[in-house]
Amino acid sequence: MHTRNGITRNTRRAPARSSARGKGTTRSRTTPRRGRAGGGLVAAFLLPGSPLPYVQRANPPWGRLADAMDRAAAALVASGAETLVVYSTQWLAVLDQLWQTRPRLKGVHVDENWHEYGDLPFDIRIDTALAGACIDGTAALGIKAKGVDYDQFPVDTGTIIAANFLNGDGRRPLVITANNVYHDWTTTGRLGEVAVQAARKLGRKVAVIGVGGLSGSFFRHGIDIRDDRIASAAEDQWNRRMLALLQKGDVKSVLKLCPQYAAEAKVDMGFKHFAFLLGAMGGGFRGAVVHGYEPLYGTGGAVVEFRTR
Repeated sequence: MHTRNGITRNTRRAPARSSARGKGTTRSRTTPRRGRAGGGLVAAFLLPGSPLPYVQRANPPWGRLADAMDRAAAALVASGAETLVVYSTQWLAVLDQLWQTRPRLKGVHVDENWHEYGDLPFDIRIDTALAGACIDGTAALGIKAKGVDYDQFPVDTGTIIAANFLNGDGRRPLVITANNVYHDWTTTGRLGEVAVQAARKLGRKVAVIGVGGLSGSFFRHGIDIRDDRIASAAEDQWNRRMLALLQKGDVKSVLKLCPQYAAEAKVDMGFKHFAFLLGAMGGGFRGAVVHGYEPLYGTGGAVVEFRTR
């Protein structure tokens, strides 16, 4: 580990990973075997949903985030997670709480903002049993929910990036849920809690992944991407302050500052992806490892691994 600009980073490199990325990898059944007793949350991560570290890894600041993603992937493998539960701020819903239930999602996605840098192939299996249990659990809260099972359904960039980095070999199925824009912080947290409760009932060991950014100010002009930086010093300071609190496990201070942080740093979707994670973690955690914090064309992105046990 080393400390740079007030943020302690884990600099351990992960071993090289094999990547399916749509290349005919042999896949196992859609739903994993019923987990042994003791299922539930075994890992939790906060990841940026930008495709830039994936499609332009050779660019130094974005490449450092890609390296951080690899370290998170190694930690996920070590956790023994059987299924990944993904909440991405980029899959937007406005009516029901949506859960992906199609057994396999495969295709090539073109990001609406960064299409000039390349395509995003994906090949994702869904844990349909756990997704169904999550739908039932969501409905039990009085929140209208339904499954999504459509051929060629548009999978969002953030989900694809999480899957390709953390599950590049495709060994683990996913549960994917939407970001309902009308759900507040509390409701979003309850959805994270529902997912872990459902996993516990099925005996499934899960890693929960909140996909979204930190500060949200993009540069609106061309830049030399090698010199990318956070758009403003104030937003950079906010990001570092919040990351330091996450490292300490100071949930009380994080919750107190979140509304101000979201407003002043223009945080991606008001930091709702952290609300989902916090609900999944039962409202608390012991600390966190910041594997990487870098600019993404002016916005802030971090790879964070939470210490849940």
